[in-house]
Formats: sequence, C-alpha cells, structure tokens
Amino acid sequence: MKKIEQIDISGDVGLRVYGKSIEELFENAATGMVSLMTNPFKINETEQREISLKVETYENTLVQWLNELVFLFDTYGFTGKVFSVSLKDDKFRASVSGGTFDPERNEQKLLIKAATYHNLSVKQTDSRWEATVIFDI
Repeated sequence: MKKIEQIDISGDVGLRVYGKSIEELFENAATGMVSLMTNPFKINETEQREISLKVETYENTLVQWLNELVFLFDTYGFTGKVFSVSLKDDKFRASVSGGTFDPERNEQKLLIKAATYHNLSVKQTDSRWEATVIFDI
C-alpha cells in the first residue's frame, strides 16, 4: 500500500496520504510534508520535540499538527525525520525526532507557508485511513 502521493494544484501543492490507522496517517502526512520541503533521509537526528494538541476533529488536528511542524521549521530550523503519534480521546501527542536544517547539507525544495483547510478531508475507508491536504507555498 502506498503511503503518500503528491497532488498538483495550480499555485499550491497537495498530498493524498494513507495509513492503516489514524496515527499512521498523521505520521505519513508529516513525512510527506517534510519530503516536499527537503530530503528527510539526510536530516541528522540530533534532538527530539514533543507536541501536544487538543483534538476537536481529525481535519482540524491534522492542519494544526502540520502547521506546528512548519512553525518549528520556520522559527528554529528544526526539521522532523521520525514521527510517532498517539491519539487517545481528545488528546493528540507526538514525538518528533529530527534536527536543524542545514542549507549546505540539506536540499531546499518547496517553502511551505502553511497547511490549509482548502479541500481538506480525513476519512476512514474499508481497511485504511485517507487524507487530502493542500499546502500554501
């Protein structure tokens, strides 16, 4: 089963993301977004960050999650490489392992400004979860 596919949107970029569980879906969405920004395999894992969010809806939580990762990149240069997500009741918790983006070592791809609510969807199908998210670039 594929985990991520890029969607071409005029002026923006999007991802269709899949997961066997809602947690895996959120982890794959983060990996997909980082892959649009740089090559995550070349990020040195030197630090870990913890992120906690209140779950209102899966759609809202997905946008908040991805925008928190954009904030960490924009503010601290922190780029996630390995994501571990837990969703229980109304609590979202994630552990993000990664490091500082180094423009001399890491390829700069797209500059993502934010995950958006445009055409956003999160749904469960027969045996998997699927999400569509569009990014403002």
